[in-house]
Parts: sequence; structure tokens; C-alpha cells
Amino acid sequence: MSVIYLDNNATTKVDPEVVQVMLPYLTEYYGNPSSMHTFGGQLGKAIRSSREQLAALLGADESEIVFTSCGTEGDNAAIRAALLAQPEKRHIITTQVEHPAVLNLCKQLETQGYSVTYLSVNRQGMLDLAELEASLTGNTALVTVMYANNETGVIFPIEEIGMRVKEYGAIFHVDAVQAVGKIPLNMKTSTIDMLTMSGHKIHAPKGIGALYIRRGVRFRPFLIGGHQERGRRAGTENAPGIIALGKAAELEMLHLEEATKRERKLRDRLENALLASIPDCEVNGNPMHRLPNTTNIGFKYIEGEAILLSLNQYGICASSGSACTSGSLEPSHVLRSMGLPYTILHGSIRFSLCRYTTEAEIDAVIAVMPGIVERLRALSPFKNDDASWLQGQEKAVIGARG
Repeated sequence: MSVIYLDNNATTKVDPEVVQVMLPYLTEYYGNPSSMHTFGGQLGKAIRSSREQLAALLGADESEIVFTSCGTEGDNAAIRAALLAQPEKRHIITTQVEHPAVLNLCKQLETQGYSVTYLSVNRQGMLDLAELEASLTGNTALVTVMYANNETGVIFPIEEIGMRVKEYGAIFHVDAVQAVGKIPLNMKTSTIDMLTMSGHKIHAPKGIGALYIRRGVRFRPFLIGGHQERGRRAGTENAPGIIALGKAAELEMLHLEEATKRERKLRDRLENALLASIPDCEVNGNPMHRLPNTTNIGFKYIEGEAILLSLNQYGICASSGSACTSGSLEPSHVLRSMGLPYTILHGSIRFSLCRYTTEAEIDAVIAVMPGIVERLRALSPFKNDDASWLQGQEKAVIGARG
């Protein structure tokens, strides 16, 4: 059975061209880039080239790029550096819908004496800039906000946020893990001070990422050790990963415009067909301000995990809008923050496309989804209306607690 992969916001297939560029640095050119001899030095040259390729994708200078291991490291490094640079300031602003790499660090920082404001979002997952304005003070060290939400694809008004942040002298960090390679970016004209990205979201391997640090922004390294990355990130360079990331960035630039149009067309085809053929379902998020490859659809009166298991029988990979784990009925923090009805929270599915997604794959999902939803609703012991569903969920919660 062939696989239909529509979970690209989780990770992407490594581009075959990226694999080919990377392979020699796993086998033939295995030296240490920091070595003085020519064998190692040739890796240093390849890394410089990759840094230039990634800088071009971000619209940055190559000196502003620091290679990391992943998005989580980049987020942690940026947030901690911003606070160390302004020890007299003890206030952080973020949002309720951030990735755990940001949210969990902010919660930990609260135990260390920092105050954190978690901005709310509306029914469509959008921020209220007036709330941001009211939260900013002279004590605000950092505002850390994602560019695009990993679950709904909703895009925040980053430049408008950045202009307000600058008025208060705070550092502005953006988690752009989901945005890089999907929408055009230009750090030269941006208000962003630091930006996080991850290679495995743009058809590079896992275990490689990067942090953009605007020239002039004070930065203390997260990892202490050698002189690598101009003293900003110690540790022997992941040369194969860095070279792969550079090639992936080059290919993203090449395909960006065409891929954006194509993915948006396929996403809309999938979304419109499911909304037309399946009753009691709706799109979660802002239909205008979102990534071109992402749709999050809530199907009332059924569990997202049951949908995913049924899709898996057809070789279709998607993800649930619910963060439920075994024995727990807690839905996604993103969807809860949006104030979605309980009947939608548990049955939300994210489909995320990439440039490899085909029309035939989308049509295959369209063909099977109505039957899956109809069958699962028929199996439900509770009547398909809001009151009965809520009553049934209350019983399930009580049963799970024993």
C-alpha cells in the first residue's frame, strides 16, 4: 500500500537532491571543519556556502546565521540570550498558542522570578494587537511570537507586532519554523531581532536548524565551549546537516512561488470537497491569514484519533488537532485557546501539504473521508447533537478518572 503523506507540518521528506549533496560529507569528506589541515578546511568552505544559501532564503547577511540542532534549541537559545542581555528587565510576552519549545520554557522562567504575559487569540486564532499594546512596559525584555501556527496555519501580523515592540525597547524573537520556505521572508526590512527555523520542515534532514540574529543584537551563547559559529554556538559543526540545509534552502527559493500557488490550490480543493460532502464540520482558523499548505478541519461528534486510525488503514498520514494521549481527554491547547466548541475540539484533523503532494492523493482523501466520518458517527453511543455529545464526554471523563 502506497503512503499518502499529508503531515508535512510535522516533518517533510528529505529532497533527493539534498540527499545527494549531503552523502559525500558522511563518507568521503569526514574531516572536522575546525581543523587546520586542508582535509578539514574544505568542509569549512562548504559550510560557508551553505550559510550563504540559507541567508539568501531569509533575506539576511550570512554573518547573521547561526546553525543549531533544531527549532527547540533555537527558541531556547534566543529566549535565554534576550534575557541575559537585559538582566534588569523581568517581563516576557508570548501567546497562548506557541509551540511547547516556547511555552514550557516560559513556564519554567516564571519559577525563576520572571513574569510572563500569555496573549489570547480569538475564534479564528488571531491576536488582539490592543492586548499586546496594553501588555508592553518598560520592564518588558522580550516578546516571543510564532510567525505561523503549526496546528492551524494561522499567520500573525509579525511586522505590526514588531513595530510596537520596538517602541518599548524590547527584543523581538519569532519562531518561524512553520513559515520558512512557505512564505517570502526578508530580514533586511524586518523588525525581527531573532528568528528560529528548522531544516526538517523544508525537506532537509532532522537534527539541523538555524537561528537568525540581527547584527547588533546582544547575544550570549546557549552552549558554551569552543569558538564555533563565531563564538555563538559551541560544538563541532554538523557538517553533513549544514550542507544539506543549505541545499534545501536553495531549492525552497527555487520552488517557493510555484509551490505556494500549487499547494494552496490543492488545499482548497481538499477543504471545499470535505466541507461540501460531510455535514457538521468546519475549518479551524483564519481563512485569509494562514499558510498555503495547511487546513485544520473539525468534525463534530467524533474523536480525532479514531479518524486518524481509519485514515491510516488507507495509508493516509495526517495529524490530530487534539493533543490527547492515552487515558487523557485533554484537547489541543491551540484549539482550546481559540475558544472552539467542545464538540469540535476532539474531532479536529490537520492536513498539511508540500510540493510533493499530488492531485491524485488529495482526491483519494476526498473519496474516503465522508465514509470514515459517517461510520464513526454511526458507531457513537451518543446522539449526534451538541447536548448528547457533551453528556457522553462527561461520562467518558468520569469513567477515565475511575
